[in-house]
Amino acid sequence: MDPLLSTVHQLLGVPDEMEKLLNNPTRTYVRDTKAMASTPVDVKEYPNSYVFIIDMPGLKNKDIKVQVEDENVLTISGERKREEEQDVKYTRMERRVGKFMRKFTLPDDSNTEGISATCHDGVLSVTVPKLPPPEPKKPKTIEVNIA
Repeated sequence: MDPLLSTVHQLLGVPDEMEKLLNNPTRTYVRDTKAMASTPVDVKEYPNSYVFIIDMPGLKNKDIKVQVEDENVLTISGERKREEEQDVKYTRMERRVGKFMRKFTLPDDSNTEGISATCHDGVLSVTVPKLPPPEPKKPKTIEVNIA
């Protein structure tokens, strides 16, 4: 640790346990990182759009959230919950349950106002249309005045 920082900590009376807590990632960060790592996504680019494809078997529309944050970050998130049944004991449990999330910074040519999402046969497709390319600027002719 930096000697100056160590001195400041001693002056402020920050115990070593508190230092460890301050430098450890939060539970939310760890949970979100795991959710992102376990949510595979295919991304396709077409001439007029980008399409994000995620397998989501067994999920209902209310369990899936598609949002645009900070004007250009596409966030796909949700939660797969375990079915609650009485008098049931799992002998094997391999299907993933819990939160899932992915974030993508969209390209500059994305039309965030036209984003659509459909879920068919357990596959979510989020389509982000592209903006039309800007019109090339015509050269501006400046009239030369004689002085």
